[in-house]
Amino acid sequence: MADESPLIRSLRAAVAAAPGDVPLRLHFAELLLTEGRNDEAVAEAAVALQHAPGDANARALMVRAMGMPPASPPTPPAPAPEAPAPAPEAPAPGPEAPAPRPPVSPASPEIPADAAPPAPEAPAPAFDWDAAEQQVQDLVGPRFLDEPQADGAEGTAGDADAWDVDAPGAVRLADVGGMEEVKERLEAAFLAPMRNPELRRLYGKSLRGGLLLYGPPGCGKTFIARAVAGELGANFLTVSLSDVLDMWIGASEKNIHDIFETARRQAPCVVFLDELDALGAKRSRTHHSGLRNVVNQLLTELDGIASGAGNEGVFVLAATNVPWDVDIALRRPGRLDRTLLVLPPDAAARESILRYHLRERPIEAVDLGKLVKATEDFSGADLAHVCESAAEAALLDSARTGSVRLITTKDLLGAARQIKPSTEPWFAAARNVAMFANEGGLYDDLLAHLKRKRKL
Repeated sequence: MADESPLIRSLRAAVAAAPGDVPLRLHFAELLLTEGRNDEAVAEAAVALQHAPGDANARALMVRAMGMPPASPPTPPAPAPEAPAPAPEAPAPGPEAPAPRPPVSPASPEIPADAAPPAPEAPAPAFDWDAAEQQVQDLVGPRFLDEPQADGAEGTAGDADAWDVDAPGAVRLADVGGMEEVKERLEAAFLAPMRNPELRRLYGKSLRGGLLLYGPPGCGKTFIARAVAGELGANFLTVSLSDVLDMWIGASEKNIHDIFETARRQAPCVVFLDELDALGAKRSRTHHSGLRNVVNQLLTELDGIASGAGNEGVFVLAATNVPWDVDIALRRPGRLDRTLLVLPPDAAARESILRYHLRERPIEAVDLGKLVKATEDFSGADLAHVCESAAEAALLDSARTGSVRLITTKDLLGAARQIKPSTEPWFAAARNVAMFANEGGLYDDLLAHLKRKRKL
């Protein structure tokens, strides 16, 4: 505050640096009280009571800050009156008469029996904690919850799933810009049987399936997987390497089993295995027995052998940039038997992605047609980087000149010329695989794309 003294500002900074220092906070509250800032003093005292609930100084300071009368100390007993001196010629006491007591001086600690009784203690006024809580409830939150929250309450062991399952999302394939060929293949090979239960039962098609998405990095494989889950109206469970691997023997295999058990309980559910080449690497190249056991457990769960009900209602989608490093057993029929190549976004998809990343930026007369042509073979991540670099150039220019200007086509084209498509190294490696390691036609779609692009 502008009218604060230097001492108050210094103490406020010290309290912020050491919030648990109760004496320092009380000293700060005392200073606020002396300057007439009672509300602030009440708030500081309330925070001090949260750290030290039984602190008498904090309670007393809060009482003074709230303008309430302090508890009066107990009334001391009235001094005993001086006993009269005995008569000089008192008769000797009889057998039933009590012996006279000696005179008591005011300094004597004893009180004679015939002295007046002490005045009763005045009851100390009780501090109204309810009123105090009403006054500071907007400043300090409650220390404890009276009732457990429904969403955050911990259940008993085994009642709640340890894995986060996303509810059916609103993302659909219509939200994926362009990529019509990918959508058609998904519809024909994966979605159509799931949308037609009568035909599925007629032809004996089980409500399960596996699909492997592969292609260059940054081209939207994860987004497509979420769109498929949205089309199916299914829950979505993402699994990565860090979710599975554990330092203890057997724990990694148990994690995989628990993941699929969760998916079976939450069916229909899409299990998305991200970076499958890490989870399901070729066992012939794996020298650690723990990683081989992870692949073996994954194969068992894909078959549904461990569960008596099988994998009915569980759809397994996997994504990888290097499908040639995935164990071949994972790709046999009945597991991840369908493969889909996700290529860099086509022209329509690039336009949609560019519009998305420019929607909240200050632009002027941007020619998307020129920009789309200049970004061929760019991934979705590359296109986002183009927009970010163009915005950065315009920002620096505005900072130098002192005049704000909008992002233009020139900025975007300049950024596109400086950025090399991140898909080029991937296609260079995939070219050798498609030409010399295409056993069983696994990469026929990749080979056809390379021929169309004249990259063979």
